[in-house]
Amino acid sequence: MNVIGLSAYYHESAACLLQDGRLVAAAEEERFSRLKHDARLPVAAFRFCLEAGGLDVTDVDCVAFYESPVKKLARQLWSGRRPDGGAALDPLRAEREIREGLGFEGRVETFEHHASHAASAFFYSGFPEAALFTVDGVGEWATTTYGRGDGDDLTLFEEVEFPDSLGLFYSAITAFLGFRVNSGEYKVMGLAPYGEPRLLNVMRTIVRDGAGGQYALDPSCFDFLAGPRMFADALGERLGGPPRAPESELTAFHHDVARSAQARLEEVLLDKVRYLHGRVPSPHLCLAGGVALNCVANGRIAREGPFARVFVPPAAGDAGGCLGAAALAHRALTGRRVSTEPLGHVYLGPRATSDEIAGQLAAAALDVLDFRGREAALLEATVDRLAAGQVVAWFHGAMEFGPRALGARSILADPRAPDLRERLNRLVKRREAFRPFAPSVLRADAAEHFALGHASPFMLHTCPVRSSIALPAVTHVDGSARPQTVDPATAPRFAGLLSAFKRRTGCAVLLNTSFNVRDEPIVCTPADALACFASTEIDALVLEDFVVDRAALPDAVRVAAVRRAAWPARERAISAVLYTFV
Repeated sequence: MNVIGLSAYYHESAACLLQDGRLVAAAEEERFSRLKHDARLPVAAFRFCLEAGGLDVTDVDCVAFYESPVKKLARQLWSGRRPDGGAALDPLRAEREIREGLGFEGRVETFEHHASHAASAFFYSGFPEAALFTVDGVGEWATTTYGRGDGDDLTLFEEVEFPDSLGLFYSAITAFLGFRVNSGEYKVMGLAPYGEPRLLNVMRTIVRDGAGGQYALDPSCFDFLAGPRMFADALGERLGGPPRAPESELTAFHHDVARSAQARLEEVLLDKVRYLHGRVPSPHLCLAGGVALNCVANGRIAREGPFARVFVPPAAGDAGGCLGAAALAHRALTGRRVSTEPLGHVYLGPRATSDEIAGQLAAAALDVLDFRGREAALLEATVDRLAAGQVVAWFHGAMEFGPRALGARSILADPRAPDLRERLNRLVKRREAFRPFAPSVLRADAAEHFALGHASPFMLHTCPVRSSIALPAVTHVDGSARPQTVDPATAPRFAGLLSAFKRRTGCAVLLNTSFNVRDEPIVCTPADALACFASTEIDALVLEDFVVDRAALPDAVRVAAVRRAAWPARERAISAVLYTFV
């Protein structure tokens, strides 16, 4: 049974392949097109899934789409927006493009947006039963849902409807603070610890409590229904200050707005999780939707909520909806849920062999160190550079699915260096100085450094740092971190690097951030990796079994890279000022 799941037309499109209920491939379209947040039909990701499964398009039993276009149209018409002159308001678009753009003539199934979110969590959690909680901007009409999963079955029994939405509230605050909607929400979360929650009572008037699972936004503060931006002038009047112009100075007022909005989000989520536990008194919670990428809130839910175990899928946002749709289609076609094993890793994307890379390096006439067949020596050479304070780009194995770099397409550094965070933000990532970096740690050593209490393979929870080693490069201003726990069984080479670094330095932790620069997707291919490496101040690139040092780059490559870095930002696939509603 071959099922391909698709998500498209919102924030980031993606495709995945289930073979007999086993997830064998998944990737976002942006990684292939190099267009950040590419929301178009995921043609390249679909082709990759076919190749990964050794399939022709005629071997696919079903294509599953992650939302209901007809129900979504009703909400689009009600909201009154007419994007592209109304051309996007077409409930037949998804199936037509699947037929014409992908050449698929077989069975197409559609599932509601929040059902796909819920399935992307429950059916990959390994839990036999669980309470289900999905929270995002908006799907068809739902913005928050409550449900239960039991064996092969999944039921959603309550929802909050558009325009009341925690996701839209947070996006409006993102826009108010001068960050890009649909991508800058992470920045609000990172900025929040610098402020005080002095505006929390004001935020409670903006997001008002409701009975049961309900809550409501004060409509006077928002303009996303018909206006050109997310928030109305009344929001600034309520908060006591004007909106921030993009790229301008961040003041104490902005810090306090971020902190207060984050506090209100966490407050509402915790209240609704407790309500859900009263309805579904399970020890297990499955949490999904774009808001579930707020790892600070996830950490509080895990620590303070009533559920003993919390599972958040690694691609909790819309990209991960393809996994849920595929699982729902498999259930509909076979009468059984997908594998009952928990999702152990997300190394589900393209990979390149060492021989392929060797040919590319030879064609580029680069002076490289070749460690083929000598993994231990490769790891020691990498540790040499990390221990010397160098920043190392790391490309190995299959690309990760989801927004986090987990040791396949990563930038690594020594977390003990006090000035490293500023250097990385300024010279490598080219982003705001307040943005934190995450640590990766061997699972067996995690408790020694982080007050986590459970494995965190997907970097989706924050927790206090409690290490006896000072880790300034990965410790946020509030003393927290967002760790990835690394299991040798699922990431043997990355675990081997952590072990080698620990033997050399006594520190089992590495700084790990995504291998990309601002406004570009995470690298996918060796060519992407070389281009990103050459255009930044990264000191060395480990490209599978090869090491390329910056000094080995020819002058012509360096000049071309400098010119590339100076190019204007790429055209964005989605709006930077208004949540993507279509």
